[in-house]
Amino acid sequence: MANEQVIASIRQIIEAQLAPEPEFFLVEVRIKPTNNVKVFIDGDKGIPVEKLVQLNRALYAQLEAAALFPDGDFSLEVSSPGLDEPLKMHRQYLKNIGRKVEVTLLDGTIKEGTLLAVTEDQLTLEETPPRKKGVKPDPKLSKQLNIHFTEIKHTVVCIVF
Repeated sequence: MANEQVIASIRQIIEAQLAPEPEFFLVEVRIKPTNNVKVFIDGDKGIPVEKLVQLNRALYAQLEAAALFPDGDFSLEVSSPGLDEPLKMHRQYLKNIGRKVEVTLLDGTIKEGTLLAVTEDQLTLEETPPRKKGVKPDPKLSKQLNIHFTEIKHTVVCIVF
C-alpha cells in the first residue's frame, strides 16, 4: 500500500478516535522510510500527556488489527507538535493569539512580532523592531501588519524567556 493511502487510513482512524472530543484535532501524520509513524495531535487549549498516551495505545492496537504494515513492522509516536514545528492549521494560529511568532514569507522575508488576530484568510501581527542588547524597544516603532496566509511559507511560535 502506498504511503499516501496508509496516511489516509491512519487519518481516518485518528479522526474517528477524536470525534467525541472536538477540542482535540489531528495536525499531521508522517511515515518515515523505516515505518516510523509520527502522529501530531493538538488541542484548542493544548493536550494532556495522558490523552496522548491513551490515543497512542488505541491507535497502535487499531494499526495492528488493520494490518497496514507487513508483519506488523512499524513503530508509533503520538505527540503534540513541539515549538519547533511550524503552525499548519488555522486552529493552531487561533490558539496562539497573543504569543510572539516568526513568520517566514514566500519571498524569504521574516516578520517577527505578537500575533494579534486571525481571520479565515489572514493574520495580524504587531511587528516590533529587532531588540538591541541592553536597549529597551521603543513601542512607538512597532506597527501592525496584515499578512495573507497565501503569502506565508511557515510560521513558528517563538520561545520568550
